[in-house]
Amino acid sequence: MLQAKAKWNITEYDEALIERLSAEWGVQPFLLKLLHARGITTAEEASRFLQGDEGEIHDPFLLKGMREATARIRKALEEGEYIRVYGDYDADGVSSTSLLVHLLRGLGAKFDHYIPHRAKEGYGLNIAAIEAAKAEGVSLIVTVDTGISAVEQIAFANSVQIDVIVTDHHEPPDILPQALALINPKLTDCPYPYKSLAGVGVAFKLAHALLGRFPEELLEMAVIGTVADLMPLTGENRAIVRRGMKRIRNSDNPGIKALLDVAGVELSKVSAGNIAFAVAPRINAAGRLQHANLAVHLLTTLDTSEAELLSHELDLLNKERQAIVEDIAGQALEQVTAQGLEQDKVLVVAGESWNVGVIGIVASKLLDRHYRPAIVLGVDPETGMCKGSARSIPGFDMYKALSSVSELFAHYGGHQAAAGMTLHRDQLPQLRQRLNEMAEHWLMADDLLPKLSADMVCGLSEVTLETIQLAESLAPFGMSNPAPRFVLEGLQIREIRTMGKDKQHIKLTLTDPEGKAKPLEALAFNRPQLVHALSSTSRLDLLAELSINEWNGTRKPQIMIQDVRVNQLQIFDWRGIPTPQDKLEALADEVRACAVLASRPAAERLAADGKLGACGLWSWEPDGTALPVNDAAKARPLAFVHNVVLYSLPECLTRIHKLLINGQTMERIYAVFAADGQRNQTLTLPSREDFKGMYAILKQREQWNIRSGELHTHLRRRSGISEDAASFILQVFEELSFIEKDGHSIRCTSAPSKQDLTTAQAYQRRVKQLEAEEIFVYSSAQELTDWFLKQPGFESSEPQQPNLLEEIV
Repeated sequence: MLQAKAKWNITEYDEALIERLSAEWGVQPFLLKLLHARGITTAEEASRFLQGDEGEIHDPFLLKGMREATARIRKALEEGEYIRVYGDYDADGVSSTSLLVHLLRGLGAKFDHYIPHRAKEGYGLNIAAIEAAKAEGVSLIVTVDTGISAVEQIAFANSVQIDVIVTDHHEPPDILPQALALINPKLTDCPYPYKSLAGVGVAFKLAHALLGRFPEELLEMAVIGTVADLMPLTGENRAIVRRGMKRIRNSDNPGIKALLDVAGVELSKVSAGNIAFAVAPRINAAGRLQHANLAVHLLTTLDTSEAELLSHELDLLNKERQAIVEDIAGQALEQVTAQGLEQDKVLVVAGESWNVGVIGIVASKLLDRHYRPAIVLGVDPETGMCKGSARSIPGFDMYKALSSVSELFAHYGGHQAAAGMTLHRDQLPQLRQRLNEMAEHWLMADDLLPKLSADMVCGLSEVTLETIQLAESLAPFGMSNPAPRFVLEGLQIREIRTMGKDKQHIKLTLTDPEGKAKPLEALAFNRPQLVHALSSTSRLDLLAELSINEWNGTRKPQIMIQDVRVNQLQIFDWRGIPTPQDKLEALADEVRACAVLASRPAAERLAADGKLGACGLWSWEPDGTALPVNDAAKARPLAFVHNVVLYSLPECLTRIHKLLINGQTMERIYAVFAADGQRNQTLTLPSREDFKGMYAILKQREQWNIRSGELHTHLRRRSGISEDAASFILQVFEELSFIEKDGHSIRCTSAPSKQDLTTAQAYQRRVKQLEAEEIFVYSSAQELTDWFLKQPGFESSEPQQPNLLEEIV
């Protein structure tokens, strides 16, 4: 078996309804299922989702405060007032600021922009920055992606005769600032029909209102902020991103072109995913490590050479950011282990001088590793003040939780899934304790299982260029409109290998058991352990996305693996490998619990060698049982071991049957069946003619001296019987009293009783040994697997949910 990383939630359909609606709407059933999975249940909704953008674009003046804002900006333009755009340091804030720079530049305004330094000033408006604006002659501040909570700061601006227009999309607080205009679709008295605009989306609507037309030329900025801030790609956001992606693919913006080029993304094929995973991290790197102005300059420059220089600078900052994240994440994970926090339902870790610009990413990595809410804090060693970032899971409202302990913070804010806070390090123990007390009541066991959703189950034969293109018609993909995912079941592995510079990625070639589909390639990124976790004879299920691989003018379907499971016992064929102990040592390093079954001499030899770490060593006993040889075996019963190595060839099938019956937790069997050294010849079962011929030879003399070897030499010359066969025949004759042994001499019994040779225990043991050899030595890998899977208890298996208590390869 191989357990999936997550619980798979597969959308179910009424097939009869799908067929009827397909005929009525003129939409293929495959595409119709994808639409239904996204909550689209009418033909009108389907048409609008697939084709229509115009109906999703709303009148900007439906936003409360828009008329006051545009009137004040026009007055500033007419009178030549000094306008300052005040933004945020993340990708949404940077793109919002850049959008207004392009807008005001086109309107001929007297203006500049200001973004606070993340580490030195922190988030949002601050009084020192307003004082500086006053000293520099600014009379109007327009905020983007910030300001809705700046009550004190805007009051100060009013007191020094600076008007403030707030454009924001964050949740409004109970007490609102007294700005000249507040534009935020989430205001309770705002009639705007779409509430999920990004900060850049609100800035875009301000531009829409000022220009009196839909500002196509600003769509590229709107796309970057909307996608980067993980806004739902529904309604107006979908319309903005869909239209904006077309412009980006033909962009003449030097900054965007240079940034995509340095990220290795082909301009004509850029997707929303490229924006999220290639563009946004580089923009964010500026604000995290240096200053967000670098990114604004890149997105607003008109000079190609400057754009190239700035894009390379952002790329280097992003690489530096990645290294810092890995370092802090390593320290955070070590802290979880060292402090015994694995059982906490909310992880709270802190470190001195951890870069506060990246702790949100580290919190996400902790959540991904342990799948539970995580808070990561950077501690100022001089003041003891901590700046923290939180990430949460469904079922635990982080903002609500922080609000319940608000007295611990100097400042906090956020929403259900993410938050930030500032507090003194002395409050950390209480914060950890109280959040975990809440989690005990709020989170059930099922909440701590990661979940992956799939749109449908499909066969390998359905993975074609045509169906992938149908799925891609639902793009752009992002929040609330994820890329379609599919479950493919019972696939066979034709080939598996690693790829990439560091061999961190896996490529599988897969076929279906019925042979209805052509073999397809499947890629699994950053899962090198799958090479050791998948047997070539296993049937596996995949939860995957589909893509088209284009290379040298050839286009073919490709499977992008998100998760994998095997719902049956896996058999790994290690027979005949030159150095089985090397493979065993590698396996011991990779798995947490492994049992090695061998003959007693082999088990004792492996135990004395001491290279198998915590592997339990067991010996096959004559009665068919397995006895522990080392302490690891005594500490963990064989019935609870997931990985079993069959090192020595058992003398009969009974031993394997007992193992299988008593080991229902087994997920993998590694079949070595190495020779123990006592026997190097192939076992045979002599014929009745061999028995007769040997008996006739024995009767030629009154007795034979078996110590001298004379008998065996004579037998080889006369009958060609091997030494092993001769010894076996003598053993049977002695057991049936056909011969008598006296010291080193044997003689035929004078009047032996008639007995069937097959009644001898030695004969029956040899038959069983040969039966075991036939199955375990001479079978193919597939035949060996089929034999194991036919044994009671392993004929089939239901999909397993992730086992949070065990480390799986």
